[in-house]
Formats: sequence, C-alpha cells, structure tokens
Amino acid sequence: MKLDVNNANMSEEYGAVRPEQGPAEYRMAGLIFYCFVFIIGVIVNVTALWVFALTTKKKTSVTIYMINVAVVDLTFILLLPFRMVYHHQDYWPFGDLFCRVIAALTIFYPCIALWLFALISADRYMAIVQPKHGKELRNIPKAVVASLGVWLMTLGGTVPLLFSQSDPDRSSNFTTCIKMQDIIHLRHDNPVNFVRLIFFFLVPVCIMIGCYITIVDNLVHGRTSKLKPKVKQKSIRIIITLIIQVLVCFVPFHVCLVLRLLGEFKDGGFNTWAVFTTFLMNMSTVLDIVLYYIVSKQFQDRVISVILYRNYLRSVRRKSRHTHTGSIRTMSNLTSAMI
Repeated sequence: MKLDVNNANMSEEYGAVRPEQGPAEYRMAGLIFYCFVFIIGVIVNVTALWVFALTTKKKTSVTIYMINVAVVDLTFILLLPFRMVYHHQDYWPFGDLFCRVIAALTIFYPCIALWLFALISADRYMAIVQPKHGKELRNIPKAVVASLGVWLMTLGGTVPLLFSQSDPDRSSNFTTCIKMQDIIHLRHDNPVNFVRLIFFFLVPVCIMIGCYITIVDNLVHGRTSKLKPKVKQKSIRIIITLIIQVLVCFVPFHVCLVLRLLGEFKDGGFNTWAVFTTFLMNMSTVLDIVLYYIVSKQFQDRVISVILYRNYLRSVRRKSRHTHTGSIRTMSNLTSAMI
C-alpha cells in the first residue's frame, strides 16, 4: 500500500514536471501524417530542385522563386523526422537548442512561404498587366535580390524566437518540446507577435489579393489581348493554385495563432484546433507539387515520364506473363498430342 502511494506521488510529480504532448491517438495520427509528408515532400521538392536548378536551361524570375520555394520546403521537411521521434517516444531527446530551432521554424516557414507567393503573384501581375515594364523588372538578378531580401527579412523577424526567455519546457528539464506545439509562452511579447503577423501574413496576402483582382479585371475586360492564350491560362492556374493553398494551409493556422495569443483558449497545452491547423500548414510542402507542375514544362515532362515509365514496365510485365502462359499452354498441348 505504501509502495502504491509512493508511485502515485511520483506519477503526480512526473505529470506536473513533464506534461504530455497530447493523447496517444493524436501522437499516432501525427506520426503517420508526418511520415506521409516527409516521404512525398522529399520526393516532390528534390525533383523540383533538380528540374529548376539543373535541367532548366532558360531560367526566368519564376524559376528563381520556385527554387526558393523548394529550398524552404526541404528545410522544413528534413526536420520532420525529429517530430516523428517525439510523437513515437513522447520524449524529446535532442536538447533545448534544437527544440528552439524547430519551434522557430514553425513560425518561419509560413512567413517566408507567403512572401515568396507574394513575389510570384507580383511577377504574374507584371507579366500580364505591365508587360512593357515587366521585362525590366522580371529578370534573374532582380529575382535573386528579391528572394535574398525575403530570406533576410524573415530570418530577422523569427531568429529572436530562439532567445525567448519564457520557456514552457524548463519545468520538465527539457525532456519535452511543448514550445514546438504551443505558442502561448510567447504571449508576453504579444505586441511583437502582432507586428510579425501583420508584416508576414496580412501584407503578403494583401499583395496577392491586389495582384489577383487587377489581373482578373484585365483578363475580363480584354486588356490583355496581346498575350498568348497559353500565358493567360498558365497565369490563371497559378492564381487559383496559390489562392487555394493560402486559404487551406495558411489562413486557418494564422487565425488559430491569433486566438491563442489573445487567450481565447484558456487551457493552454494541447489543443486539437491548434494541432489540426499545424497539420494543414505542413501540407503546403506537399501541395506545392501543383504549383511546380503548372509553372514548369520540364517538371511536367519529368512527372509524365515517370508515369509513362511505370506504365511501360507494367505493359512489359503483362506481355512477359502472357508469353510465359502462352508457352506453358503450347508445351502442354504438345505433351498431350504426344501422349
């Protein structure tokens, strides 16, 4: 009886010191989800990097932006195995510094992704609405400078997260990584957080909306008659893809982020809505395949060649099976005739 009381006291102390990261069902779902995102995301983005950086001979400003999108996606995806270990073990073995890095990247990724989408939207605007001036602005050196500026700006806005004094994992002696999942510990810096939300969410989204409204208006009223139909179709597909991706992957994440910072969820710790919106945000690394496919003819050819190669292998296997069964039937017929 005394032993049970001691065990209960130890478990209560353990629960107080080391909070769980969520129910077992959530940890299993998170493990499966991150495995899927990791496998598909690595294949998609490595292929995109190979196509845009190595096999595309005539590079454009959009090509530069696609390379940046693929690099950002890969950087985020390659850290997912550490999340998977955490979901599997319910224990963080990688130390406090690495937990801070992953927690900062959870904020860094949507910030830089949205600004890259804004650059792509502005590029489409210049190509359709201002084609004369667009030739001067839509070149590789200026696209590189714009991309580098976005990287530096986003790093400057998120690196301070590495040095946050408020740390929910300190009570557990850093055997958890709660700050990777819960943003509540940043509430004491709410003015900075809301400036970050305005500059890295509202501003790029407003740029995208402004570009799309102007593009659609020009397309509807026929002010882009000099453009080739393929260019118009490609631009419309890019616009639709980016709008859907932002609405599905990034808007719910930022709405939940605002609610958490405002204290609408009083409980803190594990929150199903926060977990679900984080999953959606991670899905963006996989959904970028649609953007790559629309933008690049080389990427389309690569995907199609893989599909055709698989179909070719299947047809060869089928023919070999038919040939094999046919030869068996012929041998059986000959044997029966001989008998």
